[in-house]
Amino acid sequence: MKNIVTASIEFSFKGETFSPSITIELDEHLKANGSLLDNLYSIIATENNISLYSYEYEMMQAESIKFQHVEGFVADYIKEGILDMNAFEITWHENNALSKLLDIAERHLHITDFKQHTELKQALLSAYQLGKDDAS
Repeated sequence: MKNIVTASIEFSFKGETFSPSITIELDEHLKANGSLLDNLYSIIATENNISLYSYEYEMMQAESIKFQHVEGFVADYIKEGILDMNAFEITWHENNALSKLLDIAERHLHITDFKQHTELKQALLSAYQLGKDDAS
């Protein structure tokens, strides 16, 4: 299931109210960038013809991004329009790793679900984390 949201920011600039927004597939964004917060403001600005070197952009960055029209498990991490980005990213990266590890288990051990193989799941996750730690 894809995680899709509409991210919008409402702010005032020179007496005018602006509401730039984008609809974004978070899975693709995370695969490409690894993180949400790092460049979400700039993506919203760029998609709405707001210069990244303007006072308008600075005013936009002073406001919180609101999330609505939500699809996927990201909905579990949105309260009153605010996304807990850290918690969502942690879960997303873990789910992404588990999906890859399940592919390995299926290819080599013909296991299609970790529910009956929790020890194997933990062992593969530990090995995956060890590899990530060594790469850092």
